[in-house]
Amino acid sequence: MSASEQRGGHHAGEGITIDSVPFRDLAGALKRTRVFAETAVDGLQMFDAVDRVTAKAGSIIVEPGEPVLYYWLVLEGEARADRLEMDGSHTTIGLAHDSEGFGETPFLTGKTHTAFLITMVRDSVLLRFSESQFWEMMACCPEARKVILSDMAARLSAYQAEALHREKLVSLGTLAAGLMHELHNPGSAAKRAASQLRENLLRLQDISLRSADKPKTPEQVDCMHSLLQHAMMGCHSPALSSLEQSDAEEALGKWLTEAGVENAYRIAPSLVEIGFAPDQLKCAQEYFDARSFSDALNWLEALVSSVSLVCAIEESISRISELAMAVKKFAYDEKSPVRELDVHDSLQSTLTILGHKLRIKELAVEKRFEARQAKIKTRGAALSQVWTNLIDNAADASPDRGRIEIATWTEAGKPDAGNPEWLAVSVTDHGTGIPAEVLPRIFDAFFTTKPQGAGTGLGLEIAHRIVTQKFGGTIDVESHPGETKFTVRLPLTGSVDAQAATPSSH
Repeated sequence: MSASEQRGGHHAGEGITIDSVPFRDLAGALKRTRVFAETAVDGLQMFDAVDRVTAKAGSIIVEPGEPVLYYWLVLEGEARADRLEMDGSHTTIGLAHDSEGFGETPFLTGKTHTAFLITMVRDSVLLRFSESQFWEMMACCPEARKVILSDMAARLSAYQAEALHREKLVSLGTLAAGLMHELHNPGSAAKRAASQLRENLLRLQDISLRSADKPKTPEQVDCMHSLLQHAMMGCHSPALSSLEQSDAEEALGKWLTEAGVENAYRIAPSLVEIGFAPDQLKCAQEYFDARSFSDALNWLEALVSSVSLVCAIEESISRISELAMAVKKFAYDEKSPVRELDVHDSLQSTLTILGHKLRIKELAVEKRFEARQAKIKTRGAALSQVWTNLIDNAADASPDRGRIEIATWTEAGKPDAGNPEWLAVSVTDHGTGIPAEVLPRIFDAFFTTKPQGAGTGLGLEIAHRIVTQKFGGTIDVESHPGETKFTVRLPLTGSVDAQAATPSSH
């Protein structure tokens, strides 16, 4: 290998020869290139010599990460620039044909290493200019400088467009992964509710057949019709705190027992959940004998339970539809109308969807709904996604027969910041806690402490993004062995796209 072949530290590889050629001997070839086409002949005497590279098709003249940079000019042939991806594949980012130059961008953007793999597509002859030669050419040859800067602008524009496209694909990929994560809970809930609904229909049929041979008086028919109408409104019953619900179930169970109703304490929770109290059931007690009254109440509970299951299916399918619409809005940049949402109802709906998971582990859920104002403006199912992720994670972290606490309260904010009040929601579990070294990464995408295959690492990242970017709120976590508490704070005033602000500490 000659001395010129080792100049600058770049070694000639297989299929490549490098020789040093007097610059004046290349005047004819240089005038046929875009870079020097407008340069006067006497301007082509700026260098004593330049490297000429002869390369066979398929040979590599530049590899990523090389510390020596060159500006290249293709006299004849064709070169291809590829980016090496993390999975080992190549992405072609550009081609340089006869008379075209390349390699100026690293010099002009301050890079110190090569970024791309340069491979010859055809047998080619190129000139390569060292860093000092490149800057001398830029200083002494305005015609060449104009072409080189124009090439750089075009390449940067193409690179930016490609980078934006890649970012969009990455975002869509992340969204798709998150969508699969989000679809699992409502899909499973709808399937379980449909299965339980089938069992309820059989119970309803059995009770109906028992009472079919007994003629009904007009008062009994009117009473059952009234109860049926009330049951059908159950999807819209206001959410109760744990204490309120427990008191209501105890009172109704006691009343049913004293009235001689079979399965009194088993059917009371379902009746309370859909909004029934003793006052609404008195007509049945008045117009039916004891046995018929018990059958009527068990029939009503089976119907009420079925309505609740239909509500769960409706809620799940609505969540799936809203998630699908979220993808469409992301892809087409559409805006959905703003609506007012009661956060207490939203939390209760999420508990309904996750009810089966909570029952499997026999988890007690303590609700303390103490916020004075629980309605905020929102679009779609965004907040439901937040509650689903937080409560689902709490259920996973809780030991069997453990307890999850869900609390809401109102905090005073800073009036001068435009947010005089904040709605705070906390979800607390009593599991092993989150290790201190993990806590700073808890909201990172694809980071999970769950066993492989048990978590995607997207739930908390999705929740954090929705709370901070969509609502201008905050989400914090406190954890130690035996307790982990996530606290979400949302501004009660301002648009759903408000910029993030900091609420007063609780």
